[in-house]
Amino acid sequence: MRLATWNVNSIRSRADRVAAFLQRHDVDVLALQETKCRDDQFPEMVFSALGYEVAHVGHSQWNGVAILSRIGLEDVEIGFAGMPSWSSKEGQDPAPEARALGATCGGVRVWSLYVPNGRTLADPHLQYKLEWLAALRTTAAGWLAEDPQAPVALVGDWNIAPQDDDVWDMSVFAHSTHVSPPEREAFRAIVDAGYADVVRPLAPGPGVYTYWDYTQLRFPRREGMRIDFVLGSPALAGRVTGALIDREERKGKGASDHAPVLVDLAE
Repeated sequence: MRLATWNVNSIRSRADRVAAFLQRHDVDVLALQETKCRDDQFPEMVFSALGYEVAHVGHSQWNGVAILSRIGLEDVEIGFAGMPSWSSKEGQDPAPEARALGATCGGVRVWSLYVPNGRTLADPHLQYKLEWLAALRTTAAGWLAEDPQAPVALVGDWNIAPQDDDVWDMSVFAHSTHVSPPEREAFRAIVDAGYADVVRPLAPGPGVYTYWDYTQLRFPRREGMRIDFVLGSPALAGRVTGALIDREERKGKGASDHAPVLVDLAE
């Protein structure tokens, strides 16, 4: 089984590119983040023509997550238990955002996750991010308490660089989100709950990234961050036979600012 995750940064503008990626890499399951469209706008036909079932949740031109699978798509779940809500406008009631989507694909429970950005160290969005991650940790730990042998993949854009070698220059991020101690602790808490970073052992840093900002020639200068991860439960981590960050997908006209991450699982 080949599982991939990709922050595509607008599925409508990159549907053909995603379709080509699926075929080139022979992907069985693809989790997408930042689809930036409503459910009725998702270009499902592009992928159903290739044999993929599609689950998607999106409310507007922001956020949005999806799972594409050609090996089954069952028990689709929008959001996880305890997931916090958010309101971007004062006086507006908080509402759940389109940031988490789960489905069982070929016997593996896959969660496509788009962790809140946090924005700045002084922004209320950072507290929302930390609460969101804490809720995920509690719920995900509960899944393993119920079934220690459950193959669960928590995949997506985590908006955290958990180690110093996951950013090109720590001094540039000294007063920024993504590398702050509370964010790193929140990421580590999920790892400690039983979900291992299954890609790092097979694609170690430094200099191995999944995201490069569009500005200041970050990509050709190799000035990136590793913020997209596949975290696997013990049963899933034990099946990993290979991993790849497809840096080539960050190249060329119309590329997303993220590269896809792929993992191969033994049956």
